[in-house]
Amino acid sequence: MALLEIEKLNVSIKGTPILRDVGLGVDAGEVLGVVGESGSGKSMTAMAIMQLLPVGTEWNGAVRLGGKALETFSEKDMCALRGNEIGMVFQEPMTALNPVQTIGDQVAETILVHSGKSRREARRIAREALNRVGLPEDRFPLDRYPHDLSGGQRQRVVIAMAIALRPKLLIADEPTTALDVTTQAQILKLLKKLVDEDGMGMILITHDLAVVADMADHIAIMKDGEVVEAGDTVTLFREMKHPYTRSLFEASNHVPSRNPVNVPGRGKPVIEVSGVVRDYPLPRRSLFSAPGHFRAVDHVSLAIGRGENVGLVGESGCGKSTLTRAILALDPVQSGEIKLDGGVFSTHGHGPDRDMRRRVQVVFQDPYSSFNPRHRVDRLIAEPFFLLDEQPDREERHRRINEALVNVGLQPSDAHKYIHEFSGGQRQRIAIARALIIEPSLIVLDEAVSALDVSIRAQILDLLADLSDRLAISYLFISHDLSVVRAITDRVLVMKSGKVVEEGLTEDVFRNPRHPYTKELLAATPVLDEALKAREARAAASGLGASS
Repeated sequence: MALLEIEKLNVSIKGTPILRDVGLGVDAGEVLGVVGESGSGKSMTAMAIMQLLPVGTEWNGAVRLGGKALETFSEKDMCALRGNEIGMVFQEPMTALNPVQTIGDQVAETILVHSGKSRREARRIAREALNRVGLPEDRFPLDRYPHDLSGGQRQRVVIAMAIALRPKLLIADEPTTALDVTTQAQILKLLKKLVDEDGMGMILITHDLAVVADMADHIAIMKDGEVVEAGDTVTLFREMKHPYTRSLFEASNHVPSRNPVNVPGRGKPVIEVSGVVRDYPLPRRSLFSAPGHFRAVDHVSLAIGRGENVGLVGESGCGKSTLTRAILALDPVQSGEIKLDGGVFSTHGHGPDRDMRRRVQVVFQDPYSSFNPRHRVDRLIAEPFFLLDEQPDREERHRRINEALVNVGLQPSDAHKYIHEFSGGQRQRIAIARALIIEPSLIVLDEAVSALDVSIRAQILDLLADLSDRLAISYLFISHDLSVVRAITDRVLVMKSGKVVEEGLTEDVFRNPRHPYTKELLAATPVLDEALKAREARAAASGLGASS
């Protein structure tokens, strides 16, 4: 008997079908990967297992955990089950943690609610759970707060909360989406280790096929609320019977085609960063001591030519974001100089004027949070016009708005809609249109595709490549996803501890990395074909061992 069995699960919200005849199974000690794009029903399936469904939901079908029919459980019964027999790891750890409670109290809370143990015993178990997830007592005492920790460390706290009572089933919903590659590798290794040690089953929900190929024993592909294909990992990826599975596979390996148009000035330096230093003050150690400083960017130099796409990669805390803020002239620099189109853009004590600032635009990671939801699209993408000395008249304004929308693959009629009426990929297209509308020299793309599904990501990368080729736009592409950087950039720079430790043509760096840190980043990056080959080799070795 499987640990978890789901049969013919149907879910509708106020009459709208969400899940249709979903069937899944997870054995103890196994990992089931649930893969699909946004809206496919992955997270709703997890919520149905936990019975954490919104008001107005109707559902039917069978959900059995260790033989128990959960569809017959009352809310009181489910409260006893959640956290005790079923644990859950959420995508964004900072929203899953209480910022005003210590990590010790938050892990202990699960134990106090579900086990009836004393507070002292609960804190002892919480300490053990934090030790298990790689947060030892000497560095991470129970009185630390979430804001004291990095993103990966916060995710470890969330995992500690989920496994504190050693549940039978662990549900991990996109647990590594916002993490850099080395931290992602550590978290995935930790989850697999916990599954092996405790013999629990795990459902890993993700849109990253390389991650699921490395982690999961079995995979279920979901589309429009249905499981369209399922099977063991190697067989599913080698056969890929359903067209949707094949489309996901192709999108995950997508590389945009490039055909640069011969535009005057292509290759001429657009942005030149020379010896930039950015320090942050540290608190005084004592009343009479001099304040210290932390050097986030240490004498960094780089240049980007017109029409060139340059990638900037590195782990969280390496200085990428600080360098980006300096390039955007949002933060002052202590020394060094930044030139734009040959003129001084920013240096110590001086920032750009309005005319120069308009030539650098930015596209953020989360397009929805970067827009005012009360305004229509035409007003949103026309915001950069305020940087112009002479505002375009009504007719010119409409023409440029329509042109920007068409350039990113949208319709002029979309100008009259609100941002909530668009999908995630369409919102990112609108963010790119806003950056394009005043014809900048440089666009900074800060994790612009990291939160997108693989097929939407492929579309956005095609769009960016096309715009760069046709309009000779320069990009500084900041990402922790090295596969994306490899697909879209001409050159890449690798940052560590505030310094650029390696740079060169993208393919040269990926094929022949010189610096140990670059090799470490590449080794931590999951690659779909390599993960499948490794799984096949393990299966062959175990079969050989069994036969002998």
